[in-house]
Amino acid sequence: MKRIVLLATFALAVRADTYYVTVAGLGGESEYEQRFAAWAKDLDKVLKAEPGAKVETLSGKDATKANIEAKLRTIAGQAKADDQVVLMLIGHGTFDDRDYKFALPGPDISAAEIGVMLDKIQARELVVDMTTSSGGAIPFLQKPKRAVITATKAGTEKSSVVVFTRYWIEALNDPAADTDKNEIISALEAFKYAEAKTAKFFETENRLATEHALLEDTGKGDGVKDPKAENGEGLQAGRFSLIHLGTSAAISKDPKKLELLKKKEEIDGQLDELRYQKAAMDPREYRTKLQTLMVQMAETQAELDK
Repeated sequence: MKRIVLLATFALAVRADTYYVTVAGLGGESEYEQRFAAWAKDLDKVLKAEPGAKVETLSGKDATKANIEAKLRTIAGQAKADDQVVLMLIGHGTFDDRDYKFALPGPDISAAEIGVMLDKIQARELVVDMTTSSGGAIPFLQKPKRAVITATKAGTEKSSVVVFTRYWIEALNDPAADTDKNEIISALEAFKYAEAKTAKFFETENRLATEHALLEDTGKGDGVKDPKAENGEGLQAGRFSLIHLGTSAAISKDPKKLELLKKKEEIDGQLDELRYQKAAMDPREYRTKLQTLMVQMAETQAELDK
């Protein structure tokens, strides 16, 4: 019986997938078209190196509303509750004080329309909107257990090219983004890396900042630039694994250790959740639960290291 349970648990770990959909929208000018397409290509390259990733990239004439709808509809029919779906938008956005729209060849697509399509997906979701005016999309995209990242804090923030995009891609390639050194770059870590780099860019260039990136993953509120336990933001994003590094990447290719890696990530998530609950807990209860999880983590890591 124990063997059957272990096999079932292992099967669940194996079947967990991450779907990545990257869309480079309409540039309007050849310079922007080329830059947006190049960024999408860079993301495609780093994501396809991730073990087990299911990567779809739309750019140029293929980045249409119909194709986005088709990709998300297919994922809705395939993705399971324990899977992950990452939608990344690159390009220009517009906001008319009522709705946000993502500029595409042909008809544009609104944030409200994207939200409706995502609502049909069972898996955990991350939306990274790296366009001008993207802050205006948050009210239409936010949902409990869905992480939303935008390059701007409001629909009124506009610029020719979003700097945040460059640093988001850099975060997925830079081991320095892995601040907790668990060899996994989470959505929260990538956000903090890109947000800090973007702010530094405008400061170094002595330019007025036209971008103030936000993260919202509670399903309510306007989003924050500094997600942490004190403001309740960042828990879902922190549990969203994007890139595996070093030995973690090698282990994820090994069916014999994949179950242990999954268990380690689950314990990591429980530790994050405990830290977010700390302020409302009895100190003794917090210490007891923390010690239990730390022991479980140490034991799991020891098994991985064998």
